[in-house]
Amino acid sequence: MNEATAELDVLAGLFGAQPDPSIPVPLVTGGVALLLVLSGAPWRMARNVITIVHEAGHALIAVLAGRRLQGIKLHSDTSGVTVSRGKPEGPGMVLTALAGYPAPGILGLAFASLLAAGRITVLLALAALLLLGVLVMVRNAYGVLSVVLTAAGLAAVALVAGPQVQAWFIYLITWFLLFGGLRPVIELQIKRRRGAARDSDADQLARLTGVPAALWMLMLGVLAVTCLFVGGAWLLEPALQP
Repeated sequence: MNEATAELDVLAGLFGAQPDPSIPVPLVTGGVALLLVLSGAPWRMARNVITIVHEAGHALIAVLAGRRLQGIKLHSDTSGVTVSRGKPEGPGMVLTALAGYPAPGILGLAFASLLAAGRITVLLALAALLLLGVLVMVRNAYGVLSVVLTAAGLAAVALVAGPQVQAWFIYLITWFLLFGGLRPVIELQIKRRRGAARDSDADQLARLTGVPAALWMLMLGVLAVTCLFVGGAWLLEPALQP
């Protein structure tokens, strides 16, 4: 009976709701994440995480749409490509092309909902599963290195750090996904206005659907901003409570 009770206590600790963090945590981590996304060299390094999530979004929707996923490649310039086989047009291809840019914001929104429910450990487990799924599909050395280093950092926090450090780390990652989901959309629009990036996801969507790329860019921007505001409200809720 004592052993069974101990096992239940362990499971409750792992998957039960953790207490709300201290008030400075969501405020400070939000500020740090914003500075990181607005920075120069630090952003270029951290953007690898956004690229991993972006390509994972393409890959997940490709599989769900019934396409045959061939693999993911991640490059040192923080670009990436996901290759799938199937019909070159139709709803499955449209959804696959659409999935990349919204993925970081949507994942950040999902993380924010788990944090609002106090499920920090569940969030860490979910992040580990996502990275494992990406690692299986990566097809180049730099991509494997990027995913392994990201997973190693996550594992160190999950296995070694205490609850307070975990809370700071997870809030920072969540804010980074929310802010980081918006900057690539803005960067893409700037490139397109300069006549570059004419084979971007938005341009592919325009060719697939006949809807102008500018409208797809608007949709991507609205999705990113919506995820940021909704997720941000959930993250800041503990700090805003009287």
